[in-house]
Amino acid sequence: MAHTLPLPKYHQIYLVLREQLHEGLFAQGVPGEHALMRQFGVARVTVRRALQELAGEGLIARERGRGTRALSSITRPATAGGNGRTKTTRLTGLLENLVSTSLNTTVRVLEVTSVGASADVAQALRVMPGDTVQKAVRVRSTREGPLSHITTWVPGDLATQFGKRELAKKPILMLLEESGVRVGGARQTISARLADAQVASHLGIAVGSALLAVRRLIHDEQGRPVQWLHGLYRPDRYEYQMQLSRVGDIAAKVWVSSELSAQFH
Repeated sequence: MAHTLPLPKYHQIYLVLREQLHEGLFAQGVPGEHALMRQFGVARVTVRRALQELAGEGLIARERGRGTRALSSITRPATAGGNGRTKTTRLTGLLENLVSTSLNTTVRVLEVTSVGASADVAQALRVMPGDTVQKAVRVRSTREGPLSHITTWVPGDLATQFGKRELAKKPILMLLEESGVRVGGARQTISARLADAQVASHLGIAVGSALLAVRRLIHDEQGRPVQWLHGLYRPDRYEYQMQLSRVGDIAAKVWVSSELSAQFH
């Protein structure tokens, strides 16, 4: 666990498990107390307190003899078009910057598989649940070390021309355009989450460390979703910068962004 965080250990565990529940990682059952004790390196009482918090919110059910199972009442984050923090970008801004960032870093491909789309992925990509999509998991680094842990999903019919070898050499946006896709723009949400054991090991940080969480839906010029991305970035090495301009008179107090860039160090 991250001992420098101003949060009790049980609450750090609660936040990590809550995010994993949201992502549907425990569809087959939540790990038992002993497994969680080993994963987080804490006492049983700490794990139990975290599970009590999750149960109190109706996110899990704990039954004697049946273990712990996830429930379906997890609150979903705001989506594009709602009242959440959603940013619509132009290709000439964020997406070009993302390609530039990709070309100035190295990537390690952890996984590339064809899978059936989960409910969340299907909704984002506008396909049917169970339809084939390409899932890719990568860690991007600079000379100073790991920078981000990225999971992407691409509709199966758009990913036939590239696999693990190509993903290790080029950004997905370039591969998509080489496959005939004309990328039009993206919608993005930015939030925060805590690192679980798997992500922490890949990014060289402690379990429970704070991460910048980015969800990005990229679409083509006709508005069809072509890539759904979940990115986890080390905040000590990665930041977003925006140029803001005022619109309207003084009473309006409205600011809009004209440029956005991703900086890493």
